[in-house]
Order: sequence, then structure tokens, then C-alpha cells
Amino acid sequence: MSPLLELGLWSALAGILYAFGCAWWVLRQPVGGERLQAPHQAIREGAAAFMRTQYGTIAAVGGIIFLVLWVTPHYGLLTAAGFLLGGVFSGLSGVIGMSVSVRANVRTAAAAQTGLPDALHVAFRAGSVTGFLVGGLALAALCGFYLFLAAQAQGANVDLRPLAGLGFGASLISIFARLGGGIFTKAADVGADLAGKLEQGIPEDDPRNPAVIADNVGDNVGDCAGMAADVFESYAVTMIAAMLVAAWSHPGDLSGQLYPLALGGVALLAGLAGTQIIHWGGARPLTALSMAVLVSILLAAAGFYGVSTQMLPVDSPYDPLALFQTTLVGLGVGIGMVATTDYYTGTAFRPVRQIAEAARSGHATTIITGLAVGMKSTVVPTLVIAGGIIAAYLLAGVYGIAIATVALLALTPVVISIDAFGPVTDNAGGIVEMAGLETQAREVTDAHDAVGNTTKALTKIFAIGSAGLAALALFVAYKLEFGARLQQLDFMLDDPYVLSGLFIGSLLPFVFSGYAMEAVGKSAARIVAEVRRQFREHPEILEGRRKPDHAHAVSMLTRASILGMLIPGSLPVLVPLAIAFLWTPLGPPGSGALMMGGVLIGAVGAGLILALFLSTGGAAWDNAKKYIESGHFGGKGSPAHEAAITGDTVGDPCKDTAGPAINPMRKVLSLMALLLVPFLV
Repeated sequence: MSPLLELGLWSALAGILYAFGCAWWVLRQPVGGERLQAPHQAIREGAAAFMRTQYGTIAAVGGIIFLVLWVTPHYGLLTAAGFLLGGVFSGLSGVIGMSVSVRANVRTAAAAQTGLPDALHVAFRAGSVTGFLVGGLALAALCGFYLFLAAQAQGANVDLRPLAGLGFGASLISIFARLGGGIFTKAADVGADLAGKLEQGIPEDDPRNPAVIADNVGDNVGDCAGMAADVFESYAVTMIAAMLVAAWSHPGDLSGQLYPLALGGVALLAGLAGTQIIHWGGARPLTALSMAVLVSILLAAAGFYGVSTQMLPVDSPYDPLALFQTTLVGLGVGIGMVATTDYYTGTAFRPVRQIAEAARSGHATTIITGLAVGMKSTVVPTLVIAGGIIAAYLLAGVYGIAIATVALLALTPVVISIDAFGPVTDNAGGIVEMAGLETQAREVTDAHDAVGNTTKALTKIFAIGSAGLAALALFVAYKLEFGARLQQLDFMLDDPYVLSGLFIGSLLPFVFSGYAMEAVGKSAARIVAEVRRQFREHPEILEGRRKPDHAHAVSMLTRASILGMLIPGSLPVLVPLAIAFLWTPLGPPGSGALMMGGVLIGAVGAGLILALFLSTGGAAWDNAKKYIESGHFGGKGSPAHEAAITGDTVGDPCKDTAGPAINPMRKVLSLMALLLVPFLV
């Protein structure tokens, strides 16, 4: 076994064992008094019910696709097996991580009664279960499937094409988990705000609100399971793209194919070491989390240098120092995007304060200013990515672009750990509020919740940037696949088929986002109607003499979100199929391949910028509301606060549904194109 592959495999095992060790530790923590149990059990049961329904739908769709791949001669059992492996491992990382998260929320609430550090340790270790399962299972799936393909090759060159099936399996889980969870969580959030805070004037997380449990369930299925599936897919797909580019650029050279796996392995170990810094302190949660990320980046960079200069064979066609420099480019792109997002979404900076100030003039100016901030926020991240692409290409060609993306995504375990920390603390705050605990506990969970909101905004941008680069790497693999099969394709902008594909691809993210936003609006309207009905038919709920029917609200919203995700989720599958089986047989030879390439380029560019706009703008609206709630411009209950709530309500589906869901949409589109190459020739 190659040392590069061995490093990836053992590191994956270490990550998985660490994740289960964290889960074991979390589940041994005290669950608190009896008052905490009722809201905790309701959240836990609601999340489990949603996941059963969602994954049952995914299993039905996935089973059909598995059979189609198996019986189609161009794919066969190997590609179908890869599809199954990618889907199962992606699903496991989200389901297990979310299962621990919904058990950790009550333990975090109990720990909040003793102080900030204890609550931080419980919440972060719970988040680490998701983070290190995502990295460990993805790396294990890739290393294990590569070994299986190598055994099938029996000494010949390993055919890596079935790896596209593994990526497609992860993508299927991702688009449905991200989209379904996003629709659920934001419909619940919007519905709870409109019918609770705005209409009845009751606080957030008030147990009298029938939608409040659905809101807390949504934090888990969207920000935990959904984000895990999203980044699992990006992580796996990026490594697959890099391996395919290496295989088709230098056939027979194993070092280029296995180098991405070694990078993932050493970064996972760096994350294991770097995150331990959090358990030495905790008085300042954001500082502790930031230091963990910084230490992980420094350790990963050192590991990248060691892998590049010491583990690549002397006859490798790649320059070890140049490859190491491309890894630094990838890390630099990630840091640049996060720093920019912090400026546009942080309450200490002008953009958020500008929205808060505009709220004094009313609802319309809040929306207009938020749109302006979101649009302007796309400039620097886009330029950072463009600069990174050029730098990586100059260092190591198209393979360098893929490696820079691998280096960025190698930080997945630590990034997802701090992201999954968010829903745990958010739920803990809700449980404390619903249980009516003392003020001290609520102050602790509020402090952690504020940090969680910041980390969730930053990790969304990490996911968007990495997804854009992953889709670009897949486009390179798509082009090289044609070169390996038949002919080299030249995507010239004066070609009518490329140009028409470019317009279609640029259109797709907007249509996709439109359907996603519409689904949130329709589902939220149903929740609002349900909350109003319960308040109208049982006025004693608002008086605190009767418990609302939380279970009915969760059940109704689950059905609505599953139905709402079907149309947008099918778009990135149907468009490539239409080009392959409707246009290609009728159009001139090669026109289908050129059109499909144009679609991919358009979707990458337009999807990246639209996702940045929606996610950053939505987060800015959210934090403008929090800035006012902290006592500025009249504070809670003021006219400015009411306008800011409207901005936050509009921004919620932007930042938590449509924006993040564009990530898997682009990658599903790219993987479909890669799988359909035999029918586009």
C-alpha cells in the first residue's frame, strides 16, 4: 500500500474514533432537572420524525438511481456500488451527528447553570461528533473504494471513473438534506416569528408558541444534518475531481491520484490536535473557537509541507514545492473569504450598523439597505477566489486548482465542528427559556448562541466558496474525460452551443433559488395559519393554562418541506438528462457536449455570486436585528426593532435555505454531466 494512501486511511480511522469518543463523553454528561426534559424530548422526537420521513424519501429515490446505474452498460455494478457507498456514508455522518446534537442540547442547558466553560465544552464536543464524522467517513469511503477499485484492476491502471458514482451518491443526500432541512428550519423560524413575536408580542422560544419546537427541530435538521451533508459532498467531490484530473493528465502515475487523500489525512490529524485548545479554556467562547481554527490551519500547513516534500516519489511529474504552494493558496482563499464575511456580518462593522440605522426609517428601507449590503458583499470573496484560481494554475496547472480546493476543504472537520456547535447552543437556549430557568443560565446560552450565529455565518461562506471551487474542478474533470475518451473540447465563447449553455447554466441558480424561496413561503404560511388556529380555538394557550400542540405543527411542516424540495431538487438532474437525451441526438455532432460545458461554466459563476449575495445579505439582516436588540436605536419593541424583524424574516430563507442549497445544486449538475459523458459523445 502506498504511504500516501496509508496516511489517509489511518487518519480517517482516527477521526471516526475521535468522533465516537466525543459522543461517548457527551452522553455521559448530566441531563439536568425535570423541567428541562419536556422541551428536550419534544425536540428530539420531532427531529427523529423529520429525519425518518426525509431519509425514507431519499432512500426511495436513491434505490431507483442505484438500479439504473447498475443495469446501464456504461456504468455497471462498480459505479452503482460507489453511489451506494457515498450516499450511505453521507447519510450516516448527518444522522449520527444530529442524533448526538439533539441529546447534547439538554446537557448544554444543564451545564449552562454552572458557567460558560462547562457549557462550551459540552456543545463543542457535540459539534465535533458531526465535524470529525464528516471528515473521517468521507476520507474512509474514498480510501476504501480506491483500494477496492485497485483490487478489481489486478495490477493494471486503476479506472477511477466509478468514483464519480460515489460523489453522485453524496450529492443526492446533500441536495435533499440541505434543501429539505433548509425549507423546514426557515419556514418554522419565519412562522414562529410572524405569528408569535410580531402578532402576539411573545418572546422568542416562548413555550406558548405552537411553532417553537418546530423552530428548534429545524436548527438540527438544517444547520447540523444539512450542513454536514453539504460539506461531506464538497469534501468527497473535490478529492474525486483532483484524483480524476491526475489520472487523465498523467495516466499511470499513482502519486498524483493519492496525494489529495494524504492531504485530507494530515489536515484531519491537524484538526484533532488544534481543537484541543478549546478544552483548556472557555471563558471567551469566540476567542477559543477562533484559536482552534488558527492552530489547525498552522498545523495543517506544516503537514502539507511534509507530505509534499517527503512523501511524493522522486519520479513524480509534479513539483513538490509548487504543490505545497498551491495548498497555501487554498488556505489563503478560505481565510480571505471568512475575513470578508466577518466584516459584512459582524455587529462591530459598518454594513450591519447601516442596516440597523436604516430600520429607523421603516421596513422598506431595511430591505433596500440589506439588499445593497448583500450585493456589495460579493465583490471581495469573488476576487479572492478568482485570484486563487489564477495563482494555483500558474503554480501547477489545472491540477493545482484542484489541489488548492482540496487544501481548503481539508479543514472540513474543524470547520463543521464549530458550525454544529451553533444548533446545540441555540437549542440549549430554547430549552432554558421554555423550562423557565434562572437568568444566569439564559445569559450563558445567549452568549454561546451569539457566537454560534457568527460561526454559522462564517461556515456557510466556507461551504459556498469550497463548493464553487469543487464545481470548477469537476468542470476540468469533465473536459479531460472527453479528451480521454474521444476528443479535446474547446469551449470558445463565439460557439453558439457554448454560449447558449452559458445562459442556461447562469439561469439555473436563479430558478432553483426561486423554487426554494417559494417553498419556504408556502410552508411558513401554513405554520402561521396553524399557530393562529391554535391561539384562536384555545385562547388559554396564551394564558399559560394549556399546552400547544407542537407535534401537529412539526408533522405538518415535515410534509410541506419534503414536497417543497422535490421540484428544485430535480432541476440539476433533469437539465443534463434533457441535453444528453433530447438535444444531443437531434443537434450537430458534439453540440451536446459543448452545451453541457457551457451550462457548467454558467452555473459555477452565477451560482457562486448568487449564493454569496443571499447568504451574506441574510446574515447581515439577522445581525442588524441583534444589534438593535442590544439597546441601539430604541432597542427591543421599538419601531426600528419591528422593521429589523421584517428584514431578518426576509433574510432567513436567503441565508439558510436558498443560498446554501445552491452549493449541492452546482455539484449535482457537474456530476451528472460527468456521468453522462458517454451519451454526449
